[in-house]
Amino acid sequence: MKVTIFGATGAIGKTILWELMDRGHEVTAVVRDPSKVEMVHERLRVEQGDVLNPDQVADFAAGREAVVSAYGPKFGEQEELLEVTRSLIEGVRRANAGRLLVVGGAGSLMTDSGEMLMNTPGFPEEIKPLAQAHADAYGLLEESNIHWTYMSPAATITTGRRTGQFRIGMNRVITDDLGESSISVGDFAAALVDELDDPQFVQARFTVGY
Repeated sequence: MKVTIFGATGAIGKTILWELMDRGHEVTAVVRDPSKVEMVHERLRVEQGDVLNPDQVADFAAGREAVVSAYGPKFGEQEELLEVTRSLIEGVRRANAGRLLVVGGAGSLMTDSGEMLMNTPGFPEEIKPLAQAHADAYGLLEESNIHWTYMSPAATITTGRRTGQFRIGMNRVITDDLGESSISVGDFAAALVDELDDPQFVQARFTVGY
């Protein structure tokens, strides 16, 4: 299908881009600096654009079955995440694009104790503002009238390879037998494109872990 991706130069976005191309999709990568996109492919078009501009989002989303956002704010600039989310919602709505898939955070997932992960002991204080911003962005999607999917990683996302062996959940942190919660960036990307190819969580959040 025809897909537009924002944030394709980050670690997660780059891996999602590779996964999209491997599966035969026709992709437009919208980035601030096109020189940072290392891939060249006949099904890949690289465009310079600003995800904070809803007019540009609408232009790049027009005629697309899906828009993927792998945008991540710089450390300490988490308030921009809400501006980006509003811009994406508005642009996708105007373009009447098929759906919006958003790479989110894990902090608002529920734990076995009944608390959100970001409110549990041991959660790093320095990233709580970012976790809260992701939770607020998720709330904006819930209130929207577009077809959206919000994907949360496990508590830890690693640089590991794609195995294709992982578990899917919705609003609870996925942990292994040792109580650890992790997923490789390769498997995270695979799970997101699985959802793109075979929608199971439209207007819903899901998560992935080992």
